[in-house]
Amino acid sequence: MKNRPEYTDKYSTQTVQEGLEEYYKINSDLTNPKTQPDDFGKILLAHDVGHVIYGCDTDMYDELKLLPLSWWTSECTFKEYLKMRKNPAVDVMYEDLIKCHGVIWLYFSIIFVLPRLVPELVSIWFKTRNRQNRVPFLEFESLLNRSLLDIRQELGILDLIK
Repeated sequence: MKNRPEYTDKYSTQTVQEGLEEYYKINSDLTNPKTQPDDFGKILLAHDVGHVIYGCDTDMYDELKLLPLSWWTSECTFKEYLKMRKNPAVDVMYEDLIKCHGVIWLYFSIIFVLPRLVPELVSIWFKTRNRQNRVPFLEFESLLNRSLLDIRQELGILDLIK
């Protein structure tokens, strides 16, 4: 069994920057946002920062959990996501998954994890309805040198992380 990254510990005191460095070290096969044009490199980086802030690894369960978590608790609402969906950066994220594992694995994994994930998503949805305090998405720079635990407590997402 693979050891989970430190940033996935809900009580991690790493800074966002330290968690991001760990994320890139562990996931060196993913598209580096710095190699992309600025407009969608920023979206890729914001997505990666989301992994760190929400304590999500890159397995299929956490990948599928990250999107609704973002929609319901961050400035990247579903409406904003649909606007960003027109940007090729979103496709790069899916292409990375396919490049690493293949199309069959991608769809099989989604089908396999959904029964375990849906109850957690329902619980998260109930906990996040009518949320006012949102996690920054594209403007996350002010969080980089802050403790994950402090951010998670301040923004009310600590209880959404397992």
